[in-house]
This record gives sequence, C-alpha cells and structure tokens, in this order.
Amino acid sequence: MHTNKLIITALCLGTSLAISQAKAEQSKPLKVCAAENEMPYSNKAGEGFENKLAELVGKALGRKIEYVTWTDPRYYIRDTLDKGLCDVAMGVDKGDPRVLTTQPYYRSGYVFISREADNLELENWDSAALRKAKRIAVVPGTPPEVMMRAIGRYNDMFNYSQELVGFKSKRNQYIKYESSKLVSEISSGHAEIAALWGPAAARYVKSSTTPLLITLIPDDNVRADGQKVGSHYSTSMAVRKNDPTLLAQLNKVIEDNRDEITEVLEDEGIPLVDEPDAPETS
Repeated sequence: MHTNKLIITALCLGTSLAISQAKAEQSKPLKVCAAENEMPYSNKAGEGFENKLAELVGKALGRKIEYVTWTDPRYYIRDTLDKGLCDVAMGVDKGDPRVLTTQPYYRSGYVFISREADNLELENWDSAALRKAKRIAVVPGTPPEVMMRAIGRYNDMFNYSQELVGFKSKRNQYIKYESSKLVSEISSGHAEIAALWGPAAARYVKSSTTPLLITLIPDDNVRADGQKVGSHYSTSMAVRKNDPTLLAQLNKVIEDNRDEITEVLEDEGIPLVDEPDAPETS
C-alpha cells in the first residue's frame, strides 16, 4: 500500500512538473527571425505577409511573437537562428540542409508579368513575345536569368539589368533588387515583361494602377544542356537542428491552420500550386 502511494505521488509530481514546464514555455515569447526591410515578406512595422503568418503561429501556440531582425539574407541563419538569438525562421526552402524544416506551408512559382492592354501570349519560355520584347526584367541569380541565357536574350538585356539595381550594401557588396521596382517597370511601360518570383511580386501586381497580368511559368524548363531549371518551390519554417520539439509544434500548427494560412497567401495574391506528392482530390 505504501509503495502504491509512493508511485501515485511520483506520478502526480511528474505530471505537475510537465504542466509547469509547458506553462513556462508558453509564457516565453516565440522569437522569429525576420527581415528588417524585405517587403513584401516582412519589415520592422510588421507589414509583410510573413509577419501575418508569424502572428498566426504565435496565436496558435499561445505565445507572443518577438521579432529579431536581420538586414542581409546571405547570413541571417548563421547570425541569428544558429546563435540562438531567435527560434524560428519563416520563408525557408523545404529541406534546407542548414536547419530542420517543417512541412511546407505553401508552394509557388516564378511568373511572367505583363500589361493587360498589351495582350501578350506568354505561356512558357518558348513564347514568341520573349524574343520580340525590347526589355525583360529579371533578377540575376534566379531561374529566369538561367532561362534568359537558354533562349539567347541574356546578353542583350545585361545593361538594362544593371539599371534595375535598387540597393548596394557596403558589406561585401550585397546587391538587392526591389520587386516593387521591377513590377513598376511593367506598369510604367518601361519594360514589356518581367519574370519574377510570384510571392515577391504578387502584392505589387495587385496594387498596380495599370492592370497587369500574372502568368505562372510551368515547371518543365530545361537548359540547353538538358538540365532542368526549377520554377516551382516549396516554402517551410525552420528551427535549429537541436530543436525537434518546436519543429513538431510548428508542423501541427501548419496542419491545423492550413485554411487560415492559405487565406493570408491568397489575400496577398500569391499564385499557389499543389505539392508534387500531394494526393489527388476528386
């Protein structure tokens, strides 16, 4: 009998300790690595769509969101998440080897942007409009640049591409191209076509006073040597490799709040595509 009482007491103490630990964890803010000024993703004023999604996560976990901002996308994982300054990074590529990534919370792709009035036939990189256009706006280092080389339009667009630089940092000469500026090239008529990452451009296409068309680029592009050039990518949240507990919590949040997450993305105007391994629905 005495032994049973000891077991019951130990179980009660264990349960009480677990509850106390859970409450303590919930009272701590969830620190999110966020860009200081990388719109439309996030900024210090919390105006980006990733800010909205972070707040959704915080609400689902019952934790206040606290942002730890960064300015250079090349080093933010190393300088913030890895150093324990924040707990979660939004907008990370699925399977990024530097971190543990959640199941994707959306998948999108690169898009062609043109003026509605121009009525251009833009279906893929073989479209005749791409060979006739005098100016095509792309961001260097992205799949559209690779495809511009593949269709023989890279060299004659090189000087124009340099005009589109929106920012140059003093630190290692980091170059930044503003999506808003590239979309405005189309709305103003300075360029005929832009090929941009859909989530980065959608807000500015939607808010343009000049009616614009956005066409999702198919994910079947290849270079001259036959190697595939991806156009559709899945986006996840990330945690440190030693934090599988938080990873599991975030996966549950994504699973339980899929409709709310999709609503934020659709309100932004982001073109969404199904995960390649998603089951077909009737």
